[in-house]
Amino acid sequence: MGSESPTTMIPKWASKPCIMGIDEAGRGPVLGPMVYGCLYCPQSYQTTLSTLSFADSKTLKEEKREELFESLKANDSIGWAVDVIDPRELSCKMLRKSKVNLNEISHESAMGLVRRVLEMGILLTEVYVDTVGDAEKYRVKLSERFPSIKFVVSKKADSLYPVVSGASIVAKVTRDRALHDWVLDETSGNIGRNFGSGYPADPETKVWLEKHNHPVFGFPTLVRFSWGTCKPFFSDSIEVTWEADQADEEEFDCSRKRQVKLSSLGFTSKRKIEETESSGFGRCKFFQSRRLEQLTQF
Repeated sequence: MGSESPTTMIPKWASKPCIMGIDEAGRGPVLGPMVYGCLYCPQSYQTTLSTLSFADSKTLKEEKREELFESLKANDSIGWAVDVIDPRELSCKMLRKSKVNLNEISHESAMGLVRRVLEMGILLTEVYVDTVGDAEKYRVKLSERFPSIKFVVSKKADSLYPVVSGASIVAKVTRDRALHDWVLDETSGNIGRNFGSGYPADPETKVWLEKHNHPVFGFPTLVRFSWGTCKPFFSDSIEVTWEADQADEEEFDCSRKRQVKLSSLGFTSKRKIEETESSGFGRCKFFQSRRLEQLTQF
C-alpha cells in the first residue's frame, strides 16, 4: 500500500479545531489502484471552503479537476493526503484464505488516513466520510476507533460537504495520474496502453483484457484479477500443478506442534528446530529433490 502527504511540516493552524473529509476513487474499475484521499482544514475555514467551487469529482471535467487540485495544493489553509492501494494488494487480500472484502479494505484505508493526520499533530474534531456499506455501522466503527472525533458518515457526502468534495478531487486526480503514468512491470508481450477507462463496461478495456490474458501467467499486474470481469478469461487458462508433498507437510506440522507443546512446558530445543527446518519438511519437493537448504549466514 502506497501513501503520500504533501509535506511533513505542521501547519500553523494545526492546534486549532479542524475538520476533514474522506473519499475514494477507483472502487469499481478492473484496472489500476484504488485511491483514498482526504482534505483537512481549520473549522474556521469552512465558509471560505464552500466558495472554492469544489464538487463531486465525477461531475467535473478532467481539466477542472486538475485546476482545482493545483489550487488546493497551493492553499496554506488546506492540507491533504492520499493512500494508494495497489491492484495486486486488492486481489491478494480478496482471494487469500482469510478473505478481506473490499469494504474492509476501504474502511482500513480511511482509518489509516485519520490516524496519519492525527499523528502529524492536526487537532481533528470532525470528520466527514462518504459511506461504504451501512452508514451507521461505519460511523460506530470509526467512533470506537477514534472516540475524540465526531464522525458524519453519509451517502453522497462528496456532493453534500465541500470538505468531502475536496477529498474527492484529491483522490480522483491522484488515481488518474497514477493510471496515466503507470509503469508496467511486464517488459515483453508488446503490452499496449490503450486500456480505456479501466471500468468493466468500457469496450476498450474489455478488448485490452482479452488481448493481454496469458494462458499461464494470467494478467499484467495492472489488473485486479479477483474482479468478476476476469473470471471468464480463466476458462482457457492452463492448469498448473505445484510440486508438494502432503505427507511431508503433515509431518512438518506435527513436528511444529511438538515444539510448541515443549515450549509451553518450559523446554526449548533450538537444535531440534534447526534440524526440522533444514530437513525440508513442509517445503516444496522442488527444493528437497535438489537438496536446497535455507541458510542463515553466508
